[in-house]
Amino acid sequence: MPARFPKPDTRHPIILPDGTPHSGTVFLKPAIDHPRWAVGDYSYASAHIPPEDWAAHLAPYLYPGAPEMLLIGKFCQIADGALFITASANHRRDGFSTFPFAVFDDFSPARPSMPDAFPDTVIGNDVWIGQGARLLPGAQVGDGVIIGAGAVVAGQVPDYSVLAGSPARVVRHRFPAETVARLKALAWWNWPIAAILAAEAAICGGDIAALEAAAP
Repeated sequence: MPARFPKPDTRHPIILPDGTPHSGTVFLKPAIDHPRWAVGDYSYASAHIPPEDWAAHLAPYLYPGAPEMLLIGKFCQIADGALFITASANHRRDGFSTFPFAVFDDFSPARPSMPDAFPDTVIGNDVWIGQGARLLPGAQVGDGVIIGAGAVVAGQVPDYSVLAGSPARVVRHRFPAETVARLKALAWWNWPIAAILAAEAAICGGDIAALEAAAP
């Protein structure tokens, strides 16, 4: 581990010029203690007004006893105001009413007013989620995706695509399919952190051959 780079279990990884930690940015893995979350190393979130409970702030409908999971990969970047609307927020919408009678009575997931499926929400590695974006229940976001500010994301999102709008649409693909396949094969986010930092120029640049040459 390079001496100056924060360890993945550091709650506040950004140090301000006066030496104090920046409370508005956290590595999520050490900041969240929740049985329905799983977060990879170095994924972080930021907030202009830091919450006491980052799990509730980011995914307010994901309760400890919820049937679904929120799965976030490594090196993801989550901007202020982004929100995960997980499957427990869903209502039935295939019948005559969407009203969730069960939650006001003898609650049971088997009640006829409850949905019959609670899909996980899955975010890949190195995903940038822009300010105010909304991730809807069951979204499956690939690696290297960029989600624009205010986008409302549902369904399957291909690797290394750029999304914008409400509902979100793929506005472009970041790289040709052959380059995406090579990036997926490299999976640099699984390298040791020292190797990642040594390859910073290749990872943040556009030369796939240089990145392949840097692989440990």
